[in-house]
Amino acid sequence: MDEYPISMADLEKRFATQAACLNYLAWLRWPSGFVCPRCASDKGWKMEKGLILCAGCRRQQSVIAGTVFQDSHMPLPTWFRAMWHVCANKNGMSAQNLQRLLGLRSYNTAWLCLHKLRRAMVRPGRECLSGVVEADETYVGGPREGKSGRGAFGKQIVFIAAEVRGRKIGRIRLSHIPGVSGATLVPAVSESVVTGAAVRTDGWKGYNGLTNGGYKHEVAVENEEELSDIVLPKCHLVISLLKRWILGTLQGNVGKDHLQDYLNEFTFRFNRRDSKSRGLLFYRLAQMAVVTAPNPRSKIVPPQDVVAG
Repeated sequence: MDEYPISMADLEKRFATQAACLNYLAWLRWPSGFVCPRCASDKGWKMEKGLILCAGCRRQQSVIAGTVFQDSHMPLPTWFRAMWHVCANKNGMSAQNLQRLLGLRSYNTAWLCLHKLRRAMVRPGRECLSGVVEADETYVGGPREGKSGRGAFGKQIVFIAAEVRGRKIGRIRLSHIPGVSGATLVPAVSESVVTGAAVRTDGWKGYNGLTNGGYKHEVAVENEEELSDIVLPKCHLVISLLKRWILGTLQGNVGKDHLQDYLNEFTFRFNRRDSKSRGLLFYRLAQMAVVTAPNPRSKIVPPQDVVAG
C-alpha cells in the first residue's frame, strides 16, 4: 500500500468509501499485522464494518476503537478530507473555512473535528529535545498581546523550549502552564528536554532548580535590563511567530480551555516546516490519529462553553 496520497484528487480517488478508509487506518494501526489490544493475539478475521474477530479471545475489535475517530458520526472519507485540508494549508484554517470546504451543515461539527485533530498532533511518547535548548515563557490572550513582566494579569502563560541548531532552530515544544515558579518550570523542562542537555535560560529564579534536575543550566541573562530576545533568539523568534499565527489564523481567539490544542497545532506545523509534501503531513497526522485516545465532545467543550472559534 502506498503510504500517502500525493494530491487532493488522489486522496478522493483512493479514499472515496468507508471501507477504503478503514483498510488504510488498519494498516497504519497495525503495520506488521493485527495485534489484539486485549489479549495480544496476532491472529484475527476481518468482518463487516471495520470489525476484526480476534482468534485468541474471540472478541470483536473495531479498527477505529480507541482512536480519534471513535464514536464519530462523521464518515471517514470526510475525516480524511478534513485531515488533508488541515495539512495542505500552511497556516491552518478556521472552523468556518473547514465547514465550507467539507460542506458540513454544522459549524460545531467542524470546530470539534479540528480540536480532535489538534489533540492528535502531539505524538504520545515523543522524543525529548536534546543538545542545547533555549527555554523561556510568554503571555498570550487577555486584553492586550505581549509580555509586561512575569505575572501579566488576564493572560495565559506559555512555556517554550527550542533546540539550538547553529543559526537555525531545531524542534520546539510548547506547553500551557499555570505559573512561572520553579514548581512549574522545572517539570515543564523535564517533560520537554532530555536529562543531561544544556538548558539556556534568562536570569529568572524559577529555573534555578535545573542543575539539581540533571541539566547543564546556562544563564544567558542576569537581569531584566539585558535583552533576552538577543541572548535567547530562538525562543523569541518562536514567540513572535506564535503570536502572529494566533492573531492571524485564529484571530486572537484562544481561550484557556483550548490553548494547549492550538499550541499542539503550532508545534506540529513548526516542526515540519521544511516538509515539501502535503501528503506526507497527512500521513503523519493519520498515524498519530490512530494512536491518540478518543476525545468525546464532553472532554473538549466544558459545559459552560459556547463554541465560537
